[in-house]
Amino acid sequence: MSTRLRSWEVPGILTAAEIAQSGDYLARLQLPSGQVPWFEGGHCDAWNHVEAAMALTATGHWDEARAAYQWLAATQRRDGSWFNYYVGDWVTQRRLDTNVCAYVATGLWHYLRVTNDHDFARLLWPTVARAMDFVLARQRPSGTFTWSLDERGASEPYALLTGSSSIFFSLRAAHALAEALDIARLDLAVSAGRALHALRSHPEAFAPKAEFAMDWYYPVLSGAITGDEASARIAADWDSFVIPGCGVRCVRPNNWATAAETSECVLTLDAMGDSDRATALFASTQRHRQADGSYLTGWVYPQEVTFPTNEATSYTVAAVLLAADALAQGSGGHDLFRHGVLGAVTEMPADDCVSPNQAR
Repeated sequence: MSTRLRSWEVPGILTAAEIAQSGDYLARLQLPSGQVPWFEGGHCDAWNHVEAAMALTATGHWDEARAAYQWLAATQRRDGSWFNYYVGDWVTQRRLDTNVCAYVATGLWHYLRVTNDHDFARLLWPTVARAMDFVLARQRPSGTFTWSLDERGASEPYALLTGSSSIFFSLRAAHALAEALDIARLDLAVSAGRALHALRSHPEAFAPKAEFAMDWYYPVLSGAITGDEASARIAADWDSFVIPGCGVRCVRPNNWATAAETSECVLTLDAMGDSDRATALFASTQRHRQADGSYLTGWVYPQEVTFPTNEATSYTVAAVLLAADALAQGSGGHDLFRHGVLGAVTEMPADDCVSPNQAR
């Protein structure tokens, strides 16, 4: 185990020792293959696996992070995708999710920013390129992305706002990674521009999922919506998603606060430059912390019971650590999601597009 953790903390909330302990928890959970399951004996999906790899990178476990990305390279399908769920060497769900497949680009871009390890980034670039090619082939004329292919390989007939927002960010990360490696991939920027137009101007192009917190904050976290529009979007639904002192509801109106959604909302506020409110919200995640450095998935209020019962998940630890990194400015990738860090995207509507605003 190699650890290069610079001593950083979130004053009054998380000590440097606690951050290191949580990073060590993730490293211990990792299998010899490099796979990071949700919990011991549990399944793994590529998106949350990448989230764990990013947290390993941020906390200085670079050998373990490289092993995580090498597991992705070893298990990638010929078309550039990954199945939804793996348990060890076994595939347990064969759906192909476009957002899940795209996220490796965000992870490797983060790894490069933290480590400056161009050799490893170049080694893994073909894995990223194949994944993005798989995703680009699923972009719809509207600029959105088909959210998944079922077990028969048939495309689902709709797009998801959260998924397309996350893909938009991964496209930008992939383009930045390609530029850092002197690889020409203009198609990634073009695809991001098409996605940006859909995210900003065509809410009707997405399946209605407004009850989920991720649909509230992800367009802002991804950088598709910024500035005054971002502030207005977060303000509009703050009271319906945030339980004061407890965190962010995963699904409204249920009073189930999850540390992962709370941490992603912290990252969103930090991306907007709202560090004070981000720090205050982050404090609520510590209700989920366990003695071994893990984090419970969620609490239900006012009953104050855990759900799923006593479940602690790797993706929850990872999200908390990435939020802590952003607030503490601990690693070289702490500002990954901050608006303006990645290059600007030129919005690209389709030739026959008429946005709702134009129609009026």
